[in-house]
Amino acid sequence: MKIVPVLQRYDYGRKSRGESLDARGVHPSLLKITDDVYPFWYDDLLNDKNVLQEKLIQFVDTIKPDIILFILMKDEFSFPTLDYLKEKYTTINWFCDDQWRFDSFSKYYAPHFSHVITTDKFALGKYLDIGYRNAILSQWASFGYIPRLDFNSFEYEYDVSFVGSKSSYRKWLCDYLIKSGINVVCFGAGWEKGRVSFDGMQEIFLKSRINLNISNSVSYDIRYILSSLGSIYEFSRSSKRIEQIKARHFEIPAFGGFQLTNYSPSIEDFFTIGREIVIYTSPEDLSQQIKYYLENENERRQILSGGYNKVMQAPTYAERYREIFRTIGYL
Repeated sequence: MKIVPVLQRYDYGRKSRGESLDARGVHPSLLKITDDVYPFWYDDLLNDKNVLQEKLIQFVDTIKPDIILFILMKDEFSFPTLDYLKEKYTTINWFCDDQWRFDSFSKYYAPHFSHVITTDKFALGKYLDIGYRNAILSQWASFGYIPRLDFNSFEYEYDVSFVGSKSSYRKWLCDYLIKSGINVVCFGAGWEKGRVSFDGMQEIFLKSRINLNISNSVSYDIRYILSSLGSIYEFSRSSKRIEQIKARHFEIPAFGGFQLTNYSPSIEDFFTIGREIVIYTSPEDLSQQIKYYLENENERRQILSGGYNKVMQAPTYAERYREIFRTIGYL
């Protein structure tokens, strides 16, 4: 089986943001399935869409793969390009944000692929509604190379940490926690400590007693909405109003981190709440739970161990892709 994954080497195509999930997860995972993987890295071509179309078609027609795997972010590739490739090869796209982008994005692009992957079980019916019958449900995963950990054998560096880009809501929530007497250390684009490498992120997850996974969707907390003109504008303009499971939900426990996160629909399909993951519902609830788990170390470690073991037993990216290829008849 010969595969051409169409990928960005860097996060959002920007070298300054570090390696993308495509580079550190998708490409190595495909290589666990077949040696015949020929990635088309297109970061350097994003400024000229016409050249991008030509280069991709030329590359694919030279390789002549069985499968072309896309992970579209926006409108990088034109409908004529996708239709041309679909006519000659089996094409697949992984849609990452069907929870909030199905109506504005996925439903227009899906017909131009042989198959599509969705991480939103609630989107399967939506695909059928538009007459598309080749949608496959999958999910995020771990990379599968995390060593077994002894959670009693290392010391913590942080009580509470957050890794992720700074947003007005995330800053507001972290400021609330700090005012509540909780020391939250934040890493990522926009924060004082700045970005961290992927290896650095793993280290933070492992060495934090509590890892926060904070929503990047619109907040309905009236205190936040009225806290600034920017937050009012964000609330009125953003279409990202539905929570979703993301790779971070699996990355934190996979790297040995205790995870405290906002609720996302169907998270209970993958983790047992209160035993493998902890959910907060409001700033007050978050503050209370942080203080509780910092004071109840045995219970915290039990949940940490439960989440870690669950992810280690769950399918890796390679296993998820293998199942997808099996579903479409290639394995």
